[in-house]
Amino acid sequence: MADQPARAWRLVLERIERDLLDGRLGPGDRLPSERDLATELGVGRSSVREAFRVLEVMGLIRTATGSGPQSGAIVIATPTGGMSALLRLQVAAQGFPLDDVVRTRLVLEDAVVAAIAAAADRDTTRAHRLLGAMDAADLAPAEFLALDAELHLSLAEASGNTVIAAMMAGLRSSIESYVQAGVSAITDWEAMAVRLRAEHHAVVAAIDAGDVETARTLVHAHITGYYTSAGLTRDIHPQN
Repeated sequence: MADQPARAWRLVLERIERDLLDGRLGPGDRLPSERDLATELGVGRSSVREAFRVLEVMGLIRTATGSGPQSGAIVIATPTGGMSALLRLQVAAQGFPLDDVVRTRLVLEDAVVAAIAAAADRDTTRAHRLLGAMDAADLAPAEFLALDAELHLSLAEASGNTVIAAMMAGLRSSIESYVQAGVSAITDWEAMAVRLRAEHHAVVAAIDAGDVETARTLVHAHITGYYTSAGLTRDIHPQN
């Protein structure tokens, strides 16, 4: 299936995150080799490399090619404070009930679009770049939905609320796994992709126009509409 590689690198990432959070790995420790991790977790070495890349960008490990004591992947920092909380949320989110995830998205993303639309100095440059990438006609469902998740995260980051952005980032893997799970229940993916593109463009257009209420209405319909169309959940509203 098209979404297997994405799931595979997350499997590697989650394994290493748990080891870091539980203290089984710490600064100076060397991670298992790409080959050993790939064999242990039943994934390809490319998935291990992708997980290493993410951890390196997060500033948790350093990688070096070649041989010798400085080669391979070495832990250079322990997750503390906000980083630790973010990683724990990401790990815990794997078991969150779908209805709770959807309700949380509705609360968070309502606040996100309202904040950006109301801001005098709003910046949706990255959102427009992602919209352009999602307009490509040859995207597989997994690729489209990965860009979809990135678009929503980019808006959270553009809102200026670092707590909401961190929560969205922590929930991302859970959100994406549920969204990906719904693809098989959608009989006409191309029609769904056309619909999702239109909804994304409409949400960003409302934000750009500074129309807070329209942006809030559209993002609610967008989030609940996909889940209900995919048969994942009934139409629900955020809890007060």
